[in-house]
Amino acid sequence: VQIADFDILTPGDEADVLVAMNPAALKAHLKGVKPGGMIVANADAFEPRNLKKAGFESNPLEDGSLEGYRVFAVPMERLTKAAVADTGVSGRDALRSKNLFALGLLGWIFTRPIDPTIDWLKKKFASRPEVAAANIASLKAGYNYGENTAAFKHTFHVRKATLEPGEYTNVTGNTALSWGLIAAAKAARLRLFYGSYPITPASDILQELANRRNFDVMTFQAEDEIAGVGSAIGAAFSGHLAATGTSGPGLALKSESISLAVSMELPLVVVDVQRAGPSTGLPTKVEQTDLLFAMYGRHGEAPLPLLAAKSPSDAFDTAIEAARIALKYMTPVILLSDNYIANGSEPWLLPDLDSLPDISVPFATEPNADGRFLPYLRDEKTLARPWATPGTPGLEHRIGGLEKQEVVGNVSYDPANHQLMTDIRAWKIRAIANDIPLLEVEGDEDADVLVLGWGSTYGPIMGAVRRVRKDGLKVATVHLRYLNPFPANFGDILLKYKTILVPEVNSGQLRHMIRAEYLVPAIGLNQVTGFPFKVSTVEKKIREILA
Repeated sequence: VQIADFDILTPGDEADVLVAMNPAALKAHLKGVKPGGMIVANADAFEPRNLKKAGFESNPLEDGSLEGYRVFAVPMERLTKAAVADTGVSGRDALRSKNLFALGLLGWIFTRPIDPTIDWLKKKFASRPEVAAANIASLKAGYNYGENTAAFKHTFHVRKATLEPGEYTNVTGNTALSWGLIAAAKAARLRLFYGSYPITPASDILQELANRRNFDVMTFQAEDEIAGVGSAIGAAFSGHLAATGTSGPGLALKSESISLAVSMELPLVVVDVQRAGPSTGLPTKVEQTDLLFAMYGRHGEAPLPLLAAKSPSDAFDTAIEAARIALKYMTPVILLSDNYIANGSEPWLLPDLDSLPDISVPFATEPNADGRFLPYLRDEKTLARPWATPGTPGLEHRIGGLEKQEVVGNVSYDPANHQLMTDIRAWKIRAIANDIPLLEVEGDEDADVLVLGWGSTYGPIMGAVRRVRKDGLKVATVHLRYLNPFPANFGDILLKYKTILVPEVNSGQLRHMIRAEYLVPAIGLNQVTGFPFKVSTVEKKIREILA
């Protein structure tokens, strides 16, 4: 958790304070603490059995091995039990609130008010007042311990941040994305259908949407990934804003059905919350390794638009934009998120829903002028075919994976027609470049170095660019939301810079794409450790290039 009086882009490279609830936690996270940082340890858990399990031969709180840190051994369990003694909660249940004791203590250390947390606890446990009382008592006990204990003489004072006026809430990426799909359905005047199979780290989207039936949301937990996307395709055919979600392994399983949606030209939003792979890989860790698979991982020539969210709150807007493109161009769209965005959180200014764009698309309601319905008579601007829902009188037409004859929609094996339909599907996707915003470069116009990113690398890149520019070094940056097609001015921007640095949490997939498309000699900064970039890692590379 990072606390600051400016906009926060990352959780931070190193911790000023580590709260270690047990020896194993200390061992796992000590390397992430700054030299001279503060360690607040739950002393009650540092007993011989736990120490042995964690691989300690002696107690690090006592043997001097933590000499380079400021160590505070706090008997959290004993103090928590005493604090909740009169709340009606006892035994193991009493110890469950020790994390609130630690939070209260941190509130004192960082001079943060605990009243908002108390209000949240009252709402969260309104149906279990004894649990609310225990958590609040523990929270207050931790705060009071810091205030009244001589050991905690030094605190961190963080000034109040200047925020744009309005109502804020804290959102994770998965929550914001879910709300974005709901908002898109309202803006499209359609019912939202989300068919999916639970998979880490995308499962929260299904759970969040299942709890939002009051917004006319329909969810379906399928028996497998293929059934999940199949149900969503059926919902799209019947006139819903249809979406499905998964992670890398599930995207592979859905690929045949996504090709079907490309062939059928139906609007569908496919959410891929990336995780570390291959196979099961590291399900709770971070990678951006699905980019090329999302771009090309379908059989046949099956192009589709590809978007990526850059932060938890940006997932809301990106979901709406994915839905807009899917509906306007009658195509499946893949929206890339990742574990870092999905489970990261940030304050989010609640938008004015009246300001949302109108993304509604008219359904076909009657036959064409000659009395027939022509399911592939396309819009001249978008090349989208008409959307006719089943059961509409006079609009019966063939649907499925077999190639269709242009305009009339009959099954066709004609070579020239197949070439034409393949070309049209590609032209339709390429034309989207004229319907998305031009890229804007941030930083120095006369810089020699451009730092290019996509997805969750936004925070580390922006943090690094700000640091080096603060020192007077000239550097520019641009961040991509649209990965297929690229914005219309992307090529011109790339050709302006002597050096292009592309940090990615993969082995260089975007770098390969821009080299192939624009023939630019981009430099990669790549890692697949399961962790996001540190700001200092990107900063170091920029300084090396500029040296």
